[in-house]
Amino acid sequence: MGHEVPASISQAEVAAVRVQVQAMADQLREPPNVAKLRLDYDAMGQLYPLAEGVQVTAVTLNGVPAEKHTLAGISSQATLLYLHGGGYVIGSPKSHSHLVAQFVSATGMTAYSADYRLAPEHAFPAAIDDAVLAYRALLDQGIPANKIIISGDSAGGGLTMATALKLKAEGLPQPAGLFVISPWANLQQEGASYAAKAEADFIVDKASLDRWAAAYLGDASAQNALASPVLADLTGLAPILIHVGSEEVLLADSLRLAEAAGLALVDVTLKIVPHMPHVFHYMWPQVTAARIAIAEAAAWMQARTA
Repeated sequence: MGHEVPASISQAEVAAVRVQVQAMADQLREPPNVAKLRLDYDAMGQLYPLAEGVQVTAVTLNGVPAEKHTLAGISSQATLLYLHGGGYVIGSPKSHSHLVAQFVSATGMTAYSADYRLAPEHAFPAAIDDAVLAYRALLDQGIPANKIIISGDSAGGGLTMATALKLKAEGLPQPAGLFVISPWANLQQEGASYAAKAEADFIVDKASLDRWAAAYLGDASAQNALASPVLADLTGLAPILIHVGSEEVLLADSLRLAEAAGLALVDVTLKIVPHMPHVFHYMWPQVTAARIAIAEAAAWMQARTA
């Protein structure tokens, strides 16, 4: 796996995106007006085009609202359960529909993007409970676990890991794989990248993550392994694919997650993409490395669900 994009191209493309998203990025770093931020984040996501031939319909999964993405003319049992990012406070299927559609277009899989409950109205572990309900609904539809991939970005990446841990605790079968993008998997905000990448990361910083974590945790501790899956025993979890950019404060979470998985004898692949920011896949229309990463992840998901 791997096509190298010249550093000059990656840096120029990311610089152009930074100009476009700076206003939203600045909002993410300020004490949030949650209602406005949710609307603006959804609106930004809907500026991106949907992949040709992808159809989106509203559904529910055991009472959890979701958007179902299918590729016209394709009927596949292989299924993607997607858990959007947004710090557990913002984001929805609408903010991430364009990205989910890219995965559907590249794989032919059917995707369900779960509209799990958000903090601060619904604190930990509401999001995990909803994700497990959604997964159970897929099993109830007759979709075999070995045909399901669970995936998510940022907080959705942490939620993906927490969901897999909860499935293990409840005796439910693991999915075929777990694909996490820039996972926020340690709500204690610790690791060398917080200082080393503070200036490079134009999307999130420690102060904003501390606020999101407090909103999500409520009375719970960041040391709870379902809140910070890097602290968990990952033994028995499905194979994991981790994608992360080199220029993000959350790089430490991906490194620690890969280490925890390796120590637990879990099949884990970590890809660190040079010059890339947080959840760079979201920037696929403008960033060559994002399109390559989506194609590589698609190949991995197809192989896992074959």
